[in-house]
Amino acid sequence: MPELVTTCEEAARAGGAVLLDWRKRFTVREKGPADLVTEADLASQEAIRRLVIGRFAEHAFLGEESPAEQPIAASGGQSSGRVESAQWTWVVDPLDGTMNYVHGLAQYAVSVAVLRQGRPEAGCVYDPVADECYTAQRGHGAWLNGEPIRASGQTDLGQSLVAVSFPAKVDANSRELSDFLKVLPACQAFRRMGSAALNLCFVAAGSLDAYWATSTKIWDIAAGALIVEEAGGTMTSLSGGPLSLAEAKFVAAGSVPLNRRIVELLAY
Repeated sequence: MPELVTTCEEAARAGGAVLLDWRKRFTVREKGPADLVTEADLASQEAIRRLVIGRFAEHAFLGEESPAEQPIAASGGQSSGRVESAQWTWVVDPLDGTMNYVHGLAQYAVSVAVLRQGRPEAGCVYDPVADECYTAQRGHGAWLNGEPIRASGQTDLGQSLVAVSFPAKVDANSRELSDFLKVLPACQAFRRMGSAALNLCFVAAGSLDAYWATSTKIWDIAAGALIVEEAGGTMTSLSGGPLSLAEAKFVAAGSVPLNRRIVELLAY
């Protein structure tokens, strides 16, 4: 259904335009420890939601800034069931990389995906500062600004550029830091950039060879997971099993051997 990926892209671009417009005039409030939400975040989601409603009024909608954890019908009524059982659900992160956005660091994005019974069918991650638009449709490949992209295929961790996401607050004795210290000496170089959605796209495009996270949510990764898969990359759970979008803890890599090596080091 080409109209799905087209709508994903148009919605993500609409959200991105809102973010750019609000960048110099937002006010900030606290949602949780070190987790800042701006009025721009809410405005971006509303712009996306309006566009989706106009085309797919019967589909469910789950955004990071939705008032409840359960998906809601795009028209405002209650959907039937959870994301996994809903026929069609739009899963949206209107601003992935909030801390970067707040501080003026150009490393944030809008993520829009549409799931059919919990499985991504189309998705888009849009970086409004770089004007880079990553898209994918199941069975039709992954693209950056209309050009096909492929994962790196790198199999050697010692030659790999790897990224990680940490929780907003990291305790000195946390498992996350322990995991980081296991992988750091074994890879070529490390990055922590602050946007899960963009990190997944960088794996898909071959700019990163691998990336793992333990603190993301479904809206952070729904589009990016499909983009990685369609670009020939691989995503698993932290233990190497099938990826669960609902759990959203994963290892993404440019090849199966590289994925297995990181899973082995993490030892979940």
